Amino acid sequence: MSKTYDIAVIGGGATGTGIARDAALRGLKTILIEKKDFSAGTTGACGGMIHGGSRYLLFDVETTRLSCIDSGYIQNIASNLIFRIPFLIPVMKDDKYGIEKWEAFLKVYDKFQRYKSGKGHTRLTKEEALRLEPGLSHDIVGALSMDEWGIDVFRLTVLNALSAREAGADIRNHTEVAGFIKTGQRVKGVRVKDKISGRAEDIEAKIIVNAAGPWVTKIAKMAGASVKLRPSRGVQIVFERRISNLGMTITAIDGRPLYFIPHEHTTILGTTDDDYFGDPDNLPIYNDDIEYLLTSAQRVFPEIRKYRRMRAMAGLRPSLFEWGKVEEDVSREFEIFDHEKDGINGFITIAGGKLAMYRLMAEKVTDLICHKLKIDKKCTTHTAPLPGAEEAVDTVSLTREFKMPLYPARRLIFKYGTRARDILKMIKADPYLGSVICNCEAITEAEIRYCIRNEWAFTVDDLRRRARLGMGPCQGMRCASTAAAILGDELGWNSVKIKEETVNFLQERWKGKRPLLDGAQILQEELNQAVYCNLLTPRQTQP
Repeated sequence: MSKTYDIAVIGGGATGTGIARDAALRGLKTILIEKKDFSAGTTGACGGMIHGGSRYLLFDVETTRLSCIDSGYIQNIASNLIFRIPFLIPVMKDDKYGIEKWEAFLKVYDKFQRYKSGKGHTRLTKEEALRLEPGLSHDIVGALSMDEWGIDVFRLTVLNALSAREAGADIRNHTEVAGFIKTGQRVKGVRVKDKISGRAEDIEAKIIVNAAGPWVTKIAKMAGASVKLRPSRGVQIVFERRISNLGMTITAIDGRPLYFIPHEHTTILGTTDDDYFGDPDNLPIYNDDIEYLLTSAQRVFPEIRKYRRMRAMAGLRPSLFEWGKVEEDVSREFEIFDHEKDGINGFITIAGGKLAMYRLMAEKVTDLICHKLKIDKKCTTHTAPLPGAEEAVDTVSLTREFKMPLYPARRLIFKYGTRARDILKMIKADPYLGSVICNCEAITEAEIRYCIRNEWAFTVDDLRRRARLGMGPCQGMRCASTAAAILGDELGWNSVKIKEETVNFLQERWKGKRPLLDGAQILQEELNQAVYCNLLTPRQTQP
């Protein structure tokens, strides 16, 4: 028996969950369908910034303006999740622009910074820049400062889904679209399969929204529509510590801009930008990608190769199709495709855009849906706080109330805002739940159980996105099996399923480590593999 909704959203990235939230807050009966997990695709592979996109000023000023405005809104509705990243732009002796042109460029960007509480630029001498960051090359002639905002993209996406659910939406992750239900040229529903239970179901909706990111072309084709993208593959390197407390904009070997940013406990260097028309579920990472990034960064930060590279990650930008441009100049604008114009009713696609505009993209899609359904409700997602961000939490008071150290309290407030109290109450009721499961990230058993019970965590990889489990230096070697056991306890798994889940998670982490292995990093991985074999391989009896 099918269920009927006003809107069914396909895709659980930032845009899809943003649409589900906006629609639910306006009173639409909403369901969200995601084949993997929230932010498991493009959103989760981004650089983790709601930045204004200063480089787009060179060819796409409106994208910069809109990104800055929406960045300001996102800061207000997700205040616990954001952190300022001060940036340096080191200028080398042979820089093709020179420090004067860089400063002229930033004077223009300063006009947009006010939208996102950014700071105006400062011009620094070589000596001043080296005092701020001694690791810079001594071949610089000076530097300029600016700033952007970092955010936990995984939490941002989950909180949008939570907000949608609390407004009445149904949320389904690990649920794949198997086909569409059509009457003539009208799309009236989707046929889905729950990948956890294997159960199939028909879901009817007045309007279907295709917000599947790089997969929009495939989904559109299934519905009998056509959407053309110019997808580009971006690879980033994640280092296992904060190499600097300053972000840096670096000119790559081919003249492209790269970023080198501190993000939570790590440093991210990225990103490549290459056309990619292969399988979006299987993005390759080549040794050449890694060498390109390291060689480019080494010119400005000579010691970069001495730091441990923890993993590499690849994502696919669902850019709109454009002919005759190099990859980096392809627009980051978004477009809404109302397929009614193509003779296919009840089906809409949203494509393009970037993280800092996800809320605006969701608003424009929901505006169109409300217009079609003759619903007169205004958007409130730019002012309504996300769950946990309703008010500021005093860290010191929380540590005193629950008798806990400052660091884990601050970490919980950053991730969960006011709802950190729910996790701490679990520990207060049962002190054993205060046991630390992931030492790299100080994640307790209570937090893991909270995510399973309240945030649709069905796999260890889901827990990684919810709480950063397995994202530290050990990459899950010390915590994956214990986390899988807790999942098993909550979800009723047997020992075979627990072991299978552990192995699956570690194999996925291996994919990101393999392209980085050389020198001392091979020795580190040998140690990890020894631990893995001892834990998960049955001990052989000596003859």
